[in-house]
Parts: sequence; C-alpha cells; structure tokens
Amino acid sequence: MMNTTGKLVVLGSINADHILNLESFPKPGETLTGSHYQVAFGGKGANQAVAAGRSGADIAFIACVGDDDTGRRVCTQLASDKIDITPVATIADESTGVALIFVNAEGENVIGISAGANSALTPERVNAQHDLIAQASALLMQLESPVESVLAAAKIAKQNNTSVILNPAPARTLSDELLGLVDIITPNETEAEKLTGVKVESDDDAAQAAQRLHDKGINTVIITLGSRGVWASRDGKGQRVPGFKVEAVDTIAAGDTFNGALVTALLEGKALSDAIRFAHAAAAIAVTRRGAQPSVPWRHEIDAFLQQQE
Repeated sequence: MMNTTGKLVVLGSINADHILNLESFPKPGETLTGSHYQVAFGGKGANQAVAAGRSGADIAFIACVGDDDTGRRVCTQLASDKIDITPVATIADESTGVALIFVNAEGENVIGISAGANSALTPERVNAQHDLIAQASALLMQLESPVESVLAAAKIAKQNNTSVILNPAPARTLSDELLGLVDIITPNETEAEKLTGVKVESDDDAAQAAQRLHDKGINTVIITLGSRGVWASRDGKGQRVPGFKVEAVDTIAAGDTFNGALVTALLEGKALSDAIRFAHAAAAIAVTRRGAQPSVPWRHEIDAFLQQQE
C-alpha cells in the first residue's frame, strides 16, 4: 500500500483553540457561564501532525503561523512532539489562526474559526516544498487550508507516487479533479454527504456513499461514524469496523487523532483493518481528555491500550 516506515508530510492548519465547557450551547441572545476555560493548540493540520508524531511517524509539517507569541509557542510545542517544523513559515503582519470552541455536557462541540496565517499557505508556498512532498511516502491533508493549495500539493504527490490521504474536513464540495488525485479519503457522515449526496444513516448508506467516492477514482474510503466506528471500503469491498467504548469528556481532535494514527500505522505496513484498530485506540484515548493537542496520546499509550483489549 505504501512504502513502509517512509516519510509522512502533513499539510494543514495551525490554530490556538479557546475552549469553554458549557452545560448546553447558548441560544441567540443568551449568555451562559461556563467552566474549564483553556487555550490549547489545535487546527486540523497540526492536530493530525501531532497525532502522527506522537504515534511514531517520521513526519514533516507544511503550515503557516503568524508573527506572534502564539506562533512561536506553537512551533516549540510541535518540535517537542517529534515533528520536523522546517517547512512551517512565519507570516509577517499576520496573526496565528484562532478557533473559538464551546463544548457541551455531551462532549459535542461548536466551533468558529479565524484563519489568520493559515490563509497564507498559498500554492506558491506549496510548490516551494515540491521536493519534500515528492520524496515522501504519504501526504496527509485537510480543508482548513486554501483548497487550491491542497490541489497543488496533491498534484505534486501524484506525479511522484506519494500516497495522498485527504480528510475532507470541514465539509465542503470538492472538484472531481481533486478527488481523482486522492488515494485514501476519510470523511465523517456530514462530509460524506456533502461529497456524494448520500445521507449516511446506516451501513448501507455508507456503502453507497463509499461507492460514489470509488467511482471518482478513490481506492480506499473510510467513513467515520462517531460511536459506531468506521465504514472501511477498499476497491468497493466494505465493512464496518467498530471502535472502542470509552467515557468521552470532549471529542475535540478525535477525528484528527484517528487520521494521524491511521496513516502512521499504514506507513508501518499494517493491514488496513489493523491500522484502523490502532487509529480507533488513539482516538478512544483522546476523547477521554480535554482539548485538542493535549488529548493526543503517545505511542506507548496506544500500544498499552490495545494490549488491554486483547
């Protein structure tokens, strides 16, 4: 499937997350008092990079931060998470991306984002990292970066036999040109519906949505189904792979943790079903902890969790 233990490149966003826990989400005009306010590092790209770094991948991260204290602190943190941050650019006169997040009593979240420096990740910046992408075994991306830059990176990857993994989040419609360059896609139910028009409420729906994505040229489709696990389909043959039952405190970065760990496991040569199990374990640990990157487990924690499930 991929060159084993090859290099992973993640391209994506970096945000500082401002998180507040509330009993329920406020209605328009309503003011609620929350608890557990924290500022934690997030952004789908960075979360996935951290998940890959902590779970053992050889990883470099293409991203942009603002010329501010937050940007400098983020870079220091990412480096300590075993990530090569050489390709992270500091953008003058721009602030690091920000996400404002409310978490309710069920652990669900609503999020508003200011892109900041993330919008400066232009196709030109991507092309400057041509050799890095060309020499990697896999490229993992999301949609908090300009879509034309995601496309530019996918083209470089495709020309150089670098596997392209796309987590199509947040949900939006995508061109057939971009989808045709993707080897593995990992939408949730909402994102799968946005891409295929199929409302995913059952395994049959998931199989139908997966087939539409296969028809666009994508070999492997993994639709994440929250507490029901994932629908994994390769070349049109699909099955549901359940996750692990844990007590969730917040689901921030659960999907990102899944993606980063999944690609790490595939790069190590694990079979798809084993890679999904590994990723499920990483995500299960993450939802039992608060925040985005602070919740992401290290390799020894994932291995220990899996041993307890034997």
